[in-house]
Amino acid sequence: MKKVSVFWFRRDLRLFDNAGLFAALSGEWDVLPVFVFDKDILEGLEDKQDRRLNFIYQELEQLKKAIEATGGCMEVMFDRPIDAFQRLTEKYSIAAVFTNRDYEPYALTRDKAVEQFLEKKGIALHTSKDQVIFEKDEIVKEDGSPYTVFTPFSRKWKARLLQEGLPAYPSEKKLDRLFQESPIAMPSWSSLGFEPINFDFPGKTVENTLVKKYAETRNLPAIKGTSLLGLHLRFGTVSVRQLAKQALETSETFLNELIWREFFQMILWHFPKVVTACFKPQYERVPWRNDPAGFQAWCTGHTGYPLVDAGMRELNATGFMHNRVRMVVASFLTKHLLIDWRWGEAYFAHKLLDYELASNNGNWQWAAGTGCDAAPYFRIFNPESQAKKFDPKEQYIKKWVSEIGSADYPAPIVEHTFARERALDAYKQALSKNEF
Repeated sequence: MKKVSVFWFRRDLRLFDNAGLFAALSGEWDVLPVFVFDKDILEGLEDKQDRRLNFIYQELEQLKKAIEATGGCMEVMFDRPIDAFQRLTEKYSIAAVFTNRDYEPYALTRDKAVEQFLEKKGIALHTSKDQVIFEKDEIVKEDGSPYTVFTPFSRKWKARLLQEGLPAYPSEKKLDRLFQESPIAMPSWSSLGFEPINFDFPGKTVENTLVKKYAETRNLPAIKGTSLLGLHLRFGTVSVRQLAKQALETSETFLNELIWREFFQMILWHFPKVVTACFKPQYERVPWRNDPAGFQAWCTGHTGYPLVDAGMRELNATGFMHNRVRMVVASFLTKHLLIDWRWGEAYFAHKLLDYELASNNGNWQWAAGTGCDAAPYFRIFNPESQAKKFDPKEQYIKKWVSEIGSADYPAPIVEHTFARERALDAYKQALSKNEF
């Protein structure tokens, strides 16, 4: 049996500028690409028409076709990772396994278990940095401790990038090193227990003209002023290095958004408690109201605040929500309704196409004032003034809230000034207690 290396695709569904794939293709043995639909993850999904799963499946179909065009083959499996690798070791003589690093808690546990399994078989697991420019403790303070405020982190991040430059991993030039074998069928939708849907996902490229105007347009939900690349960054169908290069050449504001993503990845790595706990422990004492009726009104877009409702309806219909509006709806839930940020974070995790644990958690804690960065708890967005500032002609609002101005549209479920004072009192009450 001919020896092969395995490249394990995860959050890197592309053949170009792929660090781990490049390492595999540069090695001694031909490379068998593998993707595992993880039963541990899929069995936890409630929506049998899950949009993200549809996106992954479509991307895998294209990836598999591109690999087969070179004469290579790809194994797409539906199993638990350990069981999948057991089957692979029985079918192939595996010399080594290559993959790109993932930093989320579940991924770390999964990868450790796979590494231990392979080690018992005498197979090395080689990992590469691919989904971020800098990882773990590469950007830290002089004393080696992690940054907990974005601005100094971003300054150091930019300085190091300018000093070192962006590496290149031209994996697309080494595809002749793919393992040559007859095509292997993918698992069917029915075998996965899910259903295909027709859905237009956003494209993988963003024009320089949009990036150049990003600082001017990114807060206006009625126009296409954002990149819509979050989904592609999440699953690695675009290269973060190529986006960083584009940003360096065109827009510091756009570059800062990429750095925010890495800041939250770094926070999650150093402070994994944030997955379930406030970064600032004293905020665990906030007396959340957690009113189910208010939460339901927020979820369905019936709060009586048009910008909030438009955002939630956009999310429910498309799996996307404009960045500015995300801040407004998160502030409304946590401050106006005094509902625990974890409720909103979980709803976004269920609905967002571009859901990414680190960014979702970091942004929700930022909005709630419980997070690491210097976002004061007394920053409370006024949804009405936000709408007048960023959607003055109500183009975005009217697109999603067609009944606005009619008797069918509900009155506000809470009055802004009252809600603001109630939130300030609740946060002050939590922070006035000295016990830690």
